[in-house]
Amino acid sequence: MDIKAFKMDGLGNDFVIIDQRDSTFNLSKDQVIKICDRNYIGCDQLILIKKNRKIDAGLEFYNSDGSVSGACGNGTRCVADLLSKENDKKEIILWTSGGILKSKILGDNLVETEIGVPKTNWKEIPLIKTLDTRDLSIEILDKNDKSHYGGSAINVGNPHVIFFVNKIKNFDLKKWGPEIENHAYFPEKCNVTLAEVINKNLIKVNVWERGAGLTKACGTAACATAAAGNINGLTDKKVDIEFALGKLSISIDKKNSIHMKGPVSDIKNIEIKL
Repeated sequence: MDIKAFKMDGLGNDFVIIDQRDSTFNLSKDQVIKICDRNYIGCDQLILIKKNRKIDAGLEFYNSDGSVSGACGNGTRCVADLLSKENDKKEIILWTSGGILKSKILGDNLVETEIGVPKTNWKEIPLIKTLDTRDLSIEILDKNDKSHYGGSAINVGNPHVIFFVNKIKNFDLKKWGPEIENHAYFPEKCNVTLAEVINKNLIKVNVWERGAGLTKACGTAACATAAAGNINGLTDKKVDIEFALGKLSISIDKKNSIHMKGPVSDIKNIEIKL
């Protein structure tokens, strides 16, 4: 089977995008894993664009391990840019299982997406039991085996836990990412972020993505980190989240809804042979 597809990324967080609005076909979990494999095509997530009569399109997200993801901020921004080039609209509305997402096309490969109001109730994360979502008191160790306790849990379409630490480089996320992703507190697993507050308007992060592993950037992690920073009094309502290859600008409006602005790559046409 030959499939025409697109390759895009947001700050190195990369996606294979398959347009299924005209022809729907099922992909097995093994086929998803093959497409995402860095030895084949390779991506953090596979995105399927689905027909939706009421709005521009629906989206389905799959992690590189073949599992389903509820939301993907950078992926949503990439698809919004792709569709805007197709229909010349400056606002794109997309359905995801995490909610309806509106994106504004700002030009020069810059896209802003409204992610919505973060969920902080333990049942909405979800957690396994009643816990203080601002501080789960989970222990992680730095590279010198010094203990750090923390973890703020937030759901922005998918579950996240954010650890605010003095220096992110002092922690081995490759070790702690999978441990915290599979922690007993999280029945649906979680995304894990190490966050270093530089000042009220800048946070440096390192992200382990649920079902994908270490990633160069993660839009929902940026949103969750900004929300957690604001809730904990560490940052203002406008904050830049800095990844290895650049920044996403996050703002929280008067309704407590999160807006994420950042760059997307040019669109590359590819062909997948399965």
